Amino acid sequence: MEKRKQTVVKLAQTALLAALCFVSFTFLQIKIPVPGGDATSLHIGNTFCVLGALLLGGWYGGLAGSIGMTIADLMDPVYITGAPKTFVLKLCIGLITGLVADKKYVFKWSLIASIAGLAFNVIADPIVGYFYKQYILGQPQEVASILAKLSAGATFVNAIVSTILVVIIYNAVRPALIKANLIHVYVTAANAK
Repeated sequence: MEKRKQTVVKLAQTALLAALCFVSFTFLQIKIPVPGGDATSLHIGNTFCVLGALLLGGWYGGLAGSIGMTIADLMDPVYITGAPKTFVLKLCIGLITGLVADKKYVFKWSLIASIAGLAFNVIADPIVGYFYKQYILGQPQEVASILAKLSAGATFVNAIVSTILVVIIYNAVRPALIKANLIHVYVTAANAK
């Protein structure tokens, strides 16, 4: 496949995964109201961010998560103020997952890479959220602290569910996508033997 066509296909795949992030966050979430009119939620949006990073590479997967979930935040009055934070965190999830993933040991490394990307989110989301709410949005320290703790719990549950889903979906669809020439496996000298 020529380089230009590969780029178009990769961008289309990124857009598809961004749409899956948006739909899964917007329509498949369980919103949990918290003090101050804010909310946290149980959702599987991060699943498609991590899946994108495994299928397309960290940059494109992170971009899919960033775009899809940021648009979802912008369209929800409860989450609109968190959109900038979402963009950065989802991009980082993809980049970390892509960095850790190893194509040689598919199952093992899809699990390890998923855990790495989502563990980053479990740690960073409440911490960044705390400082973002306190210093950017001007919420009192006590409120920001409570919100960070509630967010940490929901983010942890989301990470566990997303890791399980990613490993199952990735290992199920990867062979079919390779056969259809929709993703490329780069053979290194080590696994060519």
